[in-house]
Amino acid sequence: MHKILLTGSSGFIGSNILKNFSSNYKFYIPVRKKPLKRYLKNKNINVIEFKNYNSLNSKLRKIKVDTVIHCATHYVKDHKFEDLEKLCHSNLMFGNVILENLTKLKASKFINFSTVWEDGNAKKDNIENLYSAYKKSFSTILSFYKKNLKKVNFYELMVFDTFGNNDHRKKIIHTLKMNYHKNKSTTVISKNLYMNLLNISDIINAIDLILKKNVAPKKYSITNNFNIKILDLVRIFNKQNQKKLKVKWLSNRLIRYKIYPYDKLNGWKSKNSYIKDIVNYIKF
Repeated sequence: MHKILLTGSSGFIGSNILKNFSSNYKFYIPVRKKPLKRYLKNKNINVIEFKNYNSLNSKLRKIKVDTVIHCATHYVKDHKFEDLEKLCHSNLMFGNVILENLTKLKASKFINFSTVWEDGNAKKDNIENLYSAYKKSFSTILSFYKKNLKKVNFYELMVFDTFGNNDHRKKIIHTLKMNYHKNKSTTVISKNLYMNLLNISDIINAIDLILKKNVAPKKYSITNNFNIKILDLVRIFNKQNQKKLKVKWLSNRLIRYKIYPYDKLNGWKSKNSYIKDIVNYIKF
């Protein structure tokens, strides 16, 4: 059975990867806190509890895997001083410990999730905030291991904004969904806000492709084929449903985020990220 070391298993992307693949693959998940009970009941999920990086380093040397999927991250749009430690540990140190053990792990693939904010608004090295600076720094660290670990295929998946099942983040689509069911109004920055939104199921399809196919190792854009205007989403939703989305628009200014043209993953495209898919997600 294919063995996977998965970081960030409690996060949005990581938890969905675990849910979708744990019936067919054997997982090792490093955790600092007590894992969810449902993980302990799954024979294909092996929990690696660690207290510090030394204990993690020691435990990693005792296992062998085929693939590492690195989802662990700490996201802060506008940081404060107290965020620095978590930003550093989650976005740099944790992943670096994993990378340092790739030879011992015998992994042949390393899949890393990052953000298009590394090259903000489609400009190379235009770092949007401190969070994306840390992600960019980790990409630089990856370059060192790429150079020295020739037997490992490295994949960097650049994502923008996501939505879907098991989402508990304060993102715009999840917020619209929660406020809709609570009969509350959602404040949106502009009527002319365009967003590139990707269903988590499309990300799962990208991972499945990399796991099963002979995909060239490089940096890939895992984003939607088009941007969605949030005003159009609200209008279509309210036209189709008796109960309406309540939205307070703060302005009319144009907000359209451009994405750097990374390579597209051959054989993959977004299939479940149309307005109709978002409408269904919000409604149900």
